[in-house]
Amino acid sequence: MVTIRDVAKQSGFSSTTVSIVLNNAPLARYIPAATKKKIERAAQKLGYRPNQFARSLRSKRSHTVGVMIFDMTDPYCTLVLRGIENTLYQASFLPILTDVHNERSRFERYLEMLLDRRIEALIVLANWLFLDINLLGDLEKSSIPTAMIGCELETDSISSVIVDNEIGGRIALEHLYSLGHRKIALIRGPKALTDSLPRWRGIRKCARACGLELDPRLILDLPESRDPMSSFEAGQKLTEDLIRQKRPFTALLAFDDLSAFGAIRALNKAGIRVPEQCSVIGFDDVAPSAFYTPSLTTVRQPMEAMGASAVGIVVDGINAMLEKRDVSATHRKVAPELVVRESTRRLP
Repeated sequence: MVTIRDVAKQSGFSSTTVSIVLNNAPLARYIPAATKKKIERAAQKLGYRPNQFARSLRSKRSHTVGVMIFDMTDPYCTLVLRGIENTLYQASFLPILTDVHNERSRFERYLEMLLDRRIEALIVLANWLFLDINLLGDLEKSSIPTAMIGCELETDSISSVIVDNEIGGRIALEHLYSLGHRKIALIRGPKALTDSLPRWRGIRKCARACGLELDPRLILDLPESRDPMSSFEAGQKLTEDLIRQKRPFTALLAFDDLSAFGAIRALNKAGIRVPEQCSVIGFDDVAPSAFYTPSLTTVRQPMEAMGASAVGIVVDGINAMLEKRDVSATHRKVAPELVVRESTRRLP
């Protein structure tokens, strides 16, 4: 590893002078331009790179942001992470990524390790992580700008970015209703999941506004699970149950894309063609939705934009701390978007 002393020897100047120039210290303005040029040329020739750890100790800045993911296997995370990474890169911050596997002990240990590495902010991609545990105290104790994606906590110190689930539920049902469907099966989310209630509230409001009666026999709930991939199997099983019980329906509104995929699998196995005999709509717009057969009509969460928004919030918080000004938590609710593909069609 090339050091300051190596550059000093190559350039013929003292280590102190070289350090002042290469670290752009305040005294550098008194050093002649020719001297600076010789030192910089020597550093470039030797391939010198500054010791970022040493710099962070001096400046008390690490230019790193901790990113904690509830479960890396969830396809929901992929686009959110892309938005986080791209925006941190543009802001010259390095992400330190951790996957907490939905375990409180792992979350607490990773949080401790991230704080030991002097991260300047924290972004938590929540959702399933906060089903039955309250980590509010752990986050507030960190005293650094923190933003959560997918979950809103009632606090003035932790920011949040969530999708407007109520609007999402409404536009999903509106789409099926506009296609002439009246016998609509519904797969709701797990009751403990924060997205489930507002999404169901949007569906009910839309039904009342349209004068649509929702058949309680066609309303099923995904079981509680911390495995995000479980909704595929659950969606398939719940749809198979509906088919076996011979409860007729012409459309199915699933809680998320994975449960919609499972529903389509069950319908196909039963010889029910999608969308000719049954329309199916999901929620999220995960990457496979566009490539599934048939391609899935869904309600898109602007996941990259949500990741970018969370970065914007914590970077503003970092700047506020550097400028010694107060900043309060920011709570943003972004609008979802209907994406119409091949899995829905007008009722004949």
